Amino acid sequence: MDIPKITGTQLLQNGLNIVYFVLGGVAVVIIILAGYQYLTANGDPTKASKAMQTILYAAIGLIVVIFAFAITNFVMGRM
Repeated sequence: MDIPKITGTQLLQNGLNIVYFVLGGVAVVIIILAGYQYLTANGDPTKASKAMQTILYAAIGLIVVIFAFAITNFVMGRM
């Protein structure tokens, strides 16, 4: 049985991809939970506003993760 050979660059890229996957999943879960908070606000503007801010910040975080993924994969692909 052969042990697969992997370079340092591939190891770093795989590790970063795992981190991006986890962070993206966390952002999606936060968006879902904030959506639930928004739905259960029962017309309370304070709760609804807080839930909408949470959705906005989680969406911004998700966009940042997507761009970070794209940039690192682009740079690593050039190596």
